[in-house]
Amino acid sequence: MTTQTPSPAAAPLHWKLVIDAAAPHTQADFWAAALGYVVEDNSTLVGQLLEQGALPPAAAVEFHGRLAFRDLIAVRHPDDPYDEATGTGLGRRLLFQRVPEPKTAKNRLHLDLHVGAERRTAEVERLEALGAALVRHVREPAGEWVVMTDPEGNEFCVQ
Repeated sequence: MTTQTPSPAAAPLHWKLVIDAAAPHTQADFWAAALGYVVEDNSTLVGQLLEQGALPPAAAVEFHGRLAFRDLIAVRHPDDPYDEATGTGLGRRLLFQRVPEPKTAKNRLHLDLHVGAERRTAEVERLEALGAALVRHVREPAGEWVVMTDPEGNEFCVQ
């Protein structure tokens, strides 16, 4: 197997983290509040797709008083750029997509929230008030953190 080094002119890839969810809109609200992000407003795009017949009416819902996709919704960093025509973020994003099966095993990927030791206890309490659950406190030679789960049981850490 050979590896190629990207050319110096190659632009970084645009990416998003996609998270399976039973209730994507609830997860979007939780993570937007947890991270200080904003829920993307794709209402113009959804409206256009409905108008063109490219999206069946059953694939849209009203969410926070505006049209949204029924099975997916994203949150983005409030300072990052976004496409004004579609509401789609062009930077740091989490996309929640509806899946029929429940979570059954430990995450293979998780978020670490870096708040600092002096804010950790208050942050854990704030996240619990939003619907997170405390799993355990970890103290190791490498550091200290708290393992939590979001409202659907996905693990994340508060450091």
